[in-house]
Amino acid sequence: MTGLKINTMTKSEVLAAIRAIPPEKDYVWDGIDEDDRPLTHEEMQAGIALARSRGRPIGTNKTQIALRVDDSVLNAFKKSGKGWQTRMNNALKEWLSQHPELSAS
Repeated sequence: MTGLKINTMTKSEVLAAIRAIPPEKDYVWDGIDEDDRPLTHEEMQAGIALARSRGRPIGTNKTQIALRVDDSVLNAFKKSGKGWQTRMNNALKEWLSQHPELSAS
C-alpha cells in the first residue's frame, strides 16, 4: 500500500521523543539553500508585527460582502497592483457622487 506509513509508537511516545531532542539538534541548516535558513529573531519579530498590522483598521465603517463582477473588471483592478480593493471602492464612491439620487446618506 502506498501513501500512509504506520509506526507502533503511541501519540504520547511520539511527543516524548520529540521533546527529548535537544534544542540545538532540532534543525541544522546545511548553509546551501537560503530558503531553508531558519529566521533570525529580528526576522521573526518583523513577520509577527506585519501579521498583526494586516486587516481592516479599527473604527472603519466597511462591510465585507460577496460581489460578482466581470472577470475583465476584476483583472484590471488587480493588475493595478497592491491596493486594488481601495481603488475599486473609490471608483464606486466616485460613481455615487455622480448619482446623488442613489446615495444612501
